Amino acid sequence: MRADFLPFSPPSIGEEEIEEVIDTLRSDWITTGPKVKRFEQEFANFLGAPTALAVNSATSAMRVGLATLGVGAGDEVITTPMTFCSTAHVIEHAGARPVLVDVRPDTLTIDPALVERAVTARTKALLPVHLYGHPCDMAALLDIARRHNLHILEDAAHALPARYGGRLIGSPVVTDHQLPVKTLTAFSFYATKNMTTAEGGMLTGDPDLIEQARLWALHGMSHDAYKRYSAEGSWCYEVVLPGYKCNMADIEASLGLQQLKKLPGFQTRRREIVARYHAAFGALPEVETPTEHAEVESAWQLYSLRLNLNRLTIHRAQFIEELKALNIGASVHFIPIHLHPYYANKYGYQPDDFPVAYREYMRLVSLPLHPRLSDQDVTDVIEAVTGLVEKYRKG
Repeated sequence: MRADFLPFSPPSIGEEEIEEVIDTLRSDWITTGPKVKRFEQEFANFLGAPTALAVNSATSAMRVGLATLGVGAGDEVITTPMTFCSTAHVIEHAGARPVLVDVRPDTLTIDPALVERAVTARTKALLPVHLYGHPCDMAALLDIARRHNLHILEDAAHALPARYGGRLIGSPVVTDHQLPVKTLTAFSFYATKNMTTAEGGMLTGDPDLIEQARLWALHGMSHDAYKRYSAEGSWCYEVVLPGYKCNMADIEASLGLQQLKKLPGFQTRRREIVARYHAAFGALPEVETPTEHAEVESAWQLYSLRLNLNRLTIHRAQFIEELKALNIGASVHFIPIHLHPYYANKYGYQPDDFPVAYREYMRLVSLPLHPRLSDQDVTDVIEAVTGLVEKYRKG
């Protein structure tokens, strides 16, 4: 057993980030200013996106995105129960109804066939979640959106830098249909994500949509503080929308500028760890390893193992507790939306209303996966999991 506890997902911060933050603190500008602008541009360039808007969280990116797409009272937005609660919350905040549909058994991403059946006259948008870093079936979802004249807001909190059909998630979606499909993509830079700004998020999309989102993100004001108070600015502004307070600060952007440079290296290390996990756990019939489809490149934000409980004499909660006793941090992603009291009570959901999400949730265990893991750390995780499987194997 390890002598010290292995954290589930700590950030990977180096001297470069610290120096960039110090540089900001010594400047005349610490809130939304030149480094946010630079971070937006470099992030858009990284993805090949036309433009980007930095905000204080992926939740804010989605909330601003829905407002930009015109989602409001009486509308419906189709999304998945297998996600963090904020995905559904932002739909509620907009005054719309989150319409949940079940997920595919292999990737646990939203099932396009069920999306098709859930579309009604009230449906305004789709909000797919690229779960664990694995992109949804965007070709099928775009086809549905085109035929029903819907918009798409992608929850890509896990999906930097994931690819679908060779295209980085967040880069432009080419449409060749007469009906306009507006698409936006929301990213997260929370402390546990593939790159971090401590707290923060980004919204990418067409320039006209992002300019509208920019108004929603800062009180609906025509000029932000940098444009008002810097030497090149003017004190005069107009409020043109009842906007929110979602802006990112230059201190956070300072972290992002350096983290973005390191992201390719972070991803190389993540994939090395995933390969070792696959090799070790793929031979165990008592567990199921995550899937990566041929047409995608997962960002591998999480490594969510699934226990084959019919082959074990232990349940999931005990499995995680025993990992903890072995000094291995683990978690569960996610408790499905329809199991939370707010949504269960408001919409009358029962656990089996989304049988795939409920069944798979009951056997999920997320293992440590981050660039700070040493080879010995990975060995410790593998030995802990295989040891528990051998200890609690039926027969």
